[in-house]
Amino acid sequence: MKKLGIMLTALAITTFVGCKNEKKDMDKTDGMSDSIQMDSNADQNAMKEAPKTVSVSMESKSGSTAMGEVYFTEENGMVTMEAKFKGLKPGMHAIHIHEKADCSAADGTSTGGHWNPTHQKHGKWGDAEGYHKGDIGNFEADADGNGNIQMQTDEWCIGCGDENKDILGKGLIVHEGADDFTTQPTGDAGGRVSCGGIIK
Repeated sequence: MKKLGIMLTALAITTFVGCKNEKKDMDKTDGMSDSIQMDSNADQNAMKEAPKTVSVSMESKSGSTAMGEVYFTEENGMVTMEAKFKGLKPGMHAIHIHEKADCSAADGTSTGGHWNPTHQKHGKWGDAEGYHKGDIGNFEADADGNGNIQMQTDEWCIGCGDENKDILGKGLIVHEGADDFTTQPTGDAGGRVSCGGIIK
C-alpha cells in the first residue's frame, strides 16, 4: 500500500512537471509567433513607404539640340517631377505628357496627342474649366538654353494601374514655343523639340 502511494505521488509529480514544461514550450512558441508577426508588419510598412522612382532621358527631335533628364518620384500618394534641360532656344517652352512612350518619329509625333484620360478640354493645370492630366505648363530657357521645371501632384501615380492616374507608358514632350492654355486641343505650342518615354 505504501509502495502504491509512492508510485501515485511520483506519477503526479511527473505529470505536473511535464505539463509545466509543455506550457513553457508553448509560451516560447507564442513569443516566436508574435515576433514573426511583428517583423512581417514592419516589412510591410517599409514596403508601403518606399518611394517609387522613374527617370526619363529626353532626346532631341525636329532638328533641335534640346536634351534633358526628368525624374519622377512617388511617395505617400504624391508624385514629384523634376526636369532639367539644355540646348533649347532661349524663351518659354511648353512641356506636356503625351499618350504613348514612343519617340521613334523624327518629329516626336509618335507619342500621340496630350494624355487626357478624363476627356477634359485643354487648359492650365488646375483650371476649373478643365485641363488634361498631361497639361504640365511652361518653363523658361535662359540665354544659354538651359531650363528647369518642378511639379508635385496627387493626380498622377507611378505604376498603380489606374488609367486616369498612371504615367507609366506615357511620353514626355517639350515644345518649341509656349502653351497659350487656350487653343484646343494643344495650346499652340509649336513643334516637338525633345521627347522621352516614361518607362521603368
